[in-house]
Amino acid sequence: MELALAYFIIVIYSISLLLIFFYSLAQLNLLINYLSQKRQDQTAPKFNLLDPKEIPFVTIQLPVFNEEYVMDRLLENIAKIEYPKSKLEIQVLDDSTDETVITTAATVAKLQETGLDIQHITRTDRSGFKAGALKEGLKVAKGEFIAIFDADFLPASDWLKKTVIYFKDEEIGVVQTRWGHLNRDYSTLTKIQAFALDAHFTLEQVGRNSKGHFINFNGTAGIWRKECIIDAGNWEGDTLTEDLDLSYRAQLKNWKFKYLENVETPAELPVVISAARSQQFRWNKGGAENFRKTVWSVITAKNISFKTKFHGVMHLLNSSMFLCVFLVAILSIPSLYIKNTYGHLDWVFSLLSLFTVSTIILFVCYWFTYKSIQGSGFNNFVDYIRIFFTFFSVALGFSLHNTIAVIEGHMGKRSEFVRTPKFNISTIKQSWKGNKYLAKKLSPNMILEFALMVYFMFGMYSAIPLNDFGLFPFHFMLFLGFGFVFFKSLTSRA
Repeated sequence: MELALAYFIIVIYSISLLLIFFYSLAQLNLLINYLSQKRQDQTAPKFNLLDPKEIPFVTIQLPVFNEEYVMDRLLENIAKIEYPKSKLEIQVLDDSTDETVITTAATVAKLQETGLDIQHITRTDRSGFKAGALKEGLKVAKGEFIAIFDADFLPASDWLKKTVIYFKDEEIGVVQTRWGHLNRDYSTLTKIQAFALDAHFTLEQVGRNSKGHFINFNGTAGIWRKECIIDAGNWEGDTLTEDLDLSYRAQLKNWKFKYLENVETPAELPVVISAARSQQFRWNKGGAENFRKTVWSVITAKNISFKTKFHGVMHLLNSSMFLCVFLVAILSIPSLYIKNTYGHLDWVFSLLSLFTVSTIILFVCYWFTYKSIQGSGFNNFVDYIRIFFTFFSVALGFSLHNTIAVIEGHMGKRSEFVRTPKFNISTIKQSWKGNKYLAKKLSPNMILEFALMVYFMFGMYSAIPLNDFGLFPFHFMLFLGFGFVFFKSLTSRA
């Protein structure tokens, strides 16, 4: 019986390691794509915005919900967009349930007096959440192209001039820009979030887009061709990541996406771990929901190559890697004892090298994305080593929380769209204390995260009597990661 259990643990452990290894190989391929990409084709057709006949009509949609701390900043910034007023419409899609509905209406009225075509659109219910609001606004949108910004994004005044020009190519359905970070250096939490997002917006988006593989509209800081939205079936609210859902439906219908790495749209990162939790949960559960909804369409599509299918499947499985990482972490301690009990199974643990190789691959991949934004040089490389292992540890600490999200997504369990509270914070001197949108209740997962911190402390101790220190660094990072998440969660109530 004990041997059968040992075999079962080893099988699950090995499969999880292999899936992580395949994921790292996919990332390596994206790095090769990223490094080999050709310079942007300057001969590509572009609208000539100096010719009044070529200036397209654009609608900017601002989906908002209870955004007391950032609404004024958002509207003030959007009002500065440089574009002919006769060809620009702004929709404030306001689902708010607090007093911001009144203050936003007053601000919109003042902006209308300046000659700006801006509308305040409210709904009696939040059906479909953000997707429902976007769909509702689309019904009356006058623009041929639809730019979307979440409440914490601050596009530059010339943003439209840099993006809308590419739609002269009638096959392009979306232009997406890279996210910047207003408060990258606010705390360790914001630094690792920026680090992870930078990897996505350089390595993944460029790596896929440069070879014609599927990418995703990131929910904000991008612009759609209205015809593309309609042709792909319009916004749907049956997943928590409506942006990924519509992106894949559009690309399966042969619409092209253009990603602009050189156009940065700054935004605010969550500064409190409870806010990061809700955002991570939504993104990871939504990713699993979209895998469930879309993967068969990708696999059976006749209009895309095998390599595009492979990267599409791996893309849809991104969030599911947390489940694999969590299983490897949990099973690593029993596997350590199995290795030292059943000598004839020792060969199996050569598979551990796969995790080391996977980590090295990710280390190399993320270095290239880090230096593309932060710069190269010895000092930056030392900083990179520090932030990489900090990010890696905290990502491990989030693995329980994100695994629950992934399992719920794959099982089809529905949940509400929980918005990420905004803070209007950009410097370390500002405080998030007192934010009325923060969750007051502690996450029930915290008890398990504390238990896991103790569990991996036991894993470190186990290395001593077994005289086997191969997994000690891994267990140490897990101990630090779960400790960070637990203690930050404990102190994150306003």
